[in-house]
Amino acid sequence: MKKLLVGLVVLLNAGVQAYGTGNSSYPMSPGKRFISTEFTGIASDNGGMGVQVRYTHKFNSLLTFDTGLGVSGGDRNQRFFVGADYELYPDYLNQPRISLKSSISRAEEFEKTKTKIQLAPTLSKGFVFWGREAFPYVAIPLGLSLNSDDSTYQSTMSLNVGINGQLPIEGYRHLNGSLEVQAGIQDSFTAFVAGLNFPMN
Repeated sequence: MKKLLVGLVVLLNAGVQAYGTGNSSYPMSPGKRFISTEFTGIASDNGGMGVQVRYTHKFNSLLTFDTGLGVSGGDRNQRFFVGADYELYPDYLNQPRISLKSSISRAEEFEKTKTKIQLAPTLSKGFVFWGREAFPYVAIPLGLSLNSDDSTYQSTMSLNVGINGQLPIEGYRHLNGSLEVQAGIQDSFTAFVAGLNFPMN
């Protein structure tokens, strides 16, 4: 519990959501870390293509942190984010993994500075595809978008569906890939994220 509180304090002090849920639903050993390069595409609200870099660290058996930054074309041009995923129930036998992913981001959108605070209930389950295990997931990020320029806020909600797993490509199976689609529901946007993860240890 103490480690969870420390993590939340770190998030709040950062004062700054990635596009996409990230890799926290992928099973990692405690202490495991990797760097991800992700391509993003926003299909609504005068969006554009972009890239982001994400660092993911499995802090212990229940808690995973990630942080990163990204840039895009269109009217959503830059962002910085910090997140933490806390596992409530593990992926075990017929039971799916259930977790809560919290995140804080600071972004330049439509020439305004916005701070977004979100909490995303996330459900995932491991399956075998083409002889390799992969982990489909669904998340529902709920949150607040605070506009620093005019001191207003909006509630936000989206539906994110994705998959993490080893690449089913000969010669690259030591690497993990991710693919995610986000559907905007309320004051959000529709987008996709495709990433490649490089282990650091």
